[in-house]
Amino acid sequence: MEGLCSLISGLNLKVITINGMFPGPLINATTNDFIHINVFNNIDEPLLFTWNGIQQRLNSWQDGVSGTNCPIKPGTNWTYVFQTKDQIGSFFYFPSINFQKAAGGFGPIRVNNRNVIAVPFPKPEDEFDLLIGDWSYDSYKANPLELEQWSRVAIQQVPTGYRVLPDTILMNGKGAYGNPMAKAYESFTVTQGKTYRFRISNVGTEFSLNFRIQNHQMVLVETEGSYPNQIVLDSLDVHVGQSYSVLVTANQNEADYYIVATPKLVDLNNTDFKGLVGVGVLHYSDSVTPVSGPLPDGPDPFDIEFSVNQAKSTRWNLTAGAARPNPQGTFNVTNVTLSQTFILQSLGAEIINGSFRHGVNNVSYYTLDTPLKLADFFLNGSGVYQLDAFPTHSVNDNASYGVSVVSGIHKGWHEIVFQSKNFAFIDSWHLDGYGFYVLGFGNGDWTPEQRNTYNLYDPVVRSTVQVYPGGWTAVYAFLDNPGMWNLRSQLLKHWFLGQELYVRVFDADPNPAKERPPPENLLLCGIFDESLTPTSSPSPPPFAG
Repeated sequence: MEGLCSLISGLNLKVITINGMFPGPLINATTNDFIHINVFNNIDEPLLFTWNGIQQRLNSWQDGVSGTNCPIKPGTNWTYVFQTKDQIGSFFYFPSINFQKAAGGFGPIRVNNRNVIAVPFPKPEDEFDLLIGDWSYDSYKANPLELEQWSRVAIQQVPTGYRVLPDTILMNGKGAYGNPMAKAYESFTVTQGKTYRFRISNVGTEFSLNFRIQNHQMVLVETEGSYPNQIVLDSLDVHVGQSYSVLVTANQNEADYYIVATPKLVDLNNTDFKGLVGVGVLHYSDSVTPVSGPLPDGPDPFDIEFSVNQAKSTRWNLTAGAARPNPQGTFNVTNVTLSQTFILQSLGAEIINGSFRHGVNNVSYYTLDTPLKLADFFLNGSGVYQLDAFPTHSVNDNASYGVSVVSGIHKGWHEIVFQSKNFAFIDSWHLDGYGFYVLGFGNGDWTPEQRNTYNLYDPVVRSTVQVYPGGWTAVYAFLDNPGMWNLRSQLLKHWFLGQELYVRVFDADPNPAKERPPPENLLLCGIFDESLTPTSSPSPPPFAG
């Protein structure tokens, strides 16, 4: 599973490959399929995979993050089994621990519709998976402590807000067209007059990216398993962890055209950042004219209003078919009764016990050796974590470590407000196990009066949402999926350094139709030995206050 991939001439970079491929192979499924994925871990450290956007109905045992699964040890294998239930759309997978995503290991997932449920557009001539993302030549650290030490030194030596920027933007693991040092570039062949579906995912670690195709408009048709009102776009902002589908019609002269991805909030006129441009080629099948001239312009990368307006214009198509045989609009949020409100303030650069950390509400998540899901099932969490010690409405005075687990009311409507008032960049939040309704965006501190600005009529549903600098984003989530679910920043360094928590959705009914029991191949680790007998457990770090 591990190999060397030469992305740039003269550089042999350590990457994680799957079946010899970087990116990894496509998982091509149909809604309601059961998927069996046997992972052989041939790298020299523990490994987990998570399935970004796949909701794991009734089955958080297969979620593949540190709070739910023991890692697959080097030299061993483990089989994931999950169902792609109630979803039709574009997703991706990636390794979830030890900063491994920065070294690859990611790949696309398609969940196709059954014949009885039509998607709201004609079948395209072909479909293309396009994984875009930032890449750093030296960002992968086999020893997580190295990254933490590097981060701590960096934050002490430079002003607050300093970012160590990635080196380049890749498209399907390939460098930029026109870069004389690049070994390869991505190219898609189309036939004039035909329409194609591009499934685009931002698999990067830090940058929101603006995506565009020279001389071609795009029709937005899908957001992570939801179908919006179709809008025509010249360019599309794809934030870290997000997936979209767009339709592109090859309606130009027979020639080749640039495909471009550029980061938001980065001055590309600065010569230090010239490499931060991903470039591929849209090749017409009968073209004899190579691409030439300047790259197509996108919006001003510092124009946040452009991005916010595009996000607000992405609205649910209430008449489109859903994964069940009824329209998306069957599930509306116009008159819901809220069970809980979580107000989550992202923690900027802080030093906690001598280490540089990120976190939420001044709590930096402390990863235990024992998965929370194991402790919850066998010990009701006793001795491993303290339920609801995490402050969901306020910020502690002093930043601290904590094992952050909050109760989510089963089958309750939850309002979650993400705030980034101290950030100078675009954050991105993801909730495993669910899609949430994206209600609105705003500046400054969120207040209850902001509810008057929510779009409650046709908010789009997705599992990853952006939070703009100095602002807030509000979502509704209906927690009907029992389990232990990760709520995290998709910015890899932030997640790795503590910007996450877990939501425990508990149903006391032992009926396996409500939540599946542990799998027969359950891995054990932490305080559990092979006989499931608890051993001593280290005390988790205390919460401040």
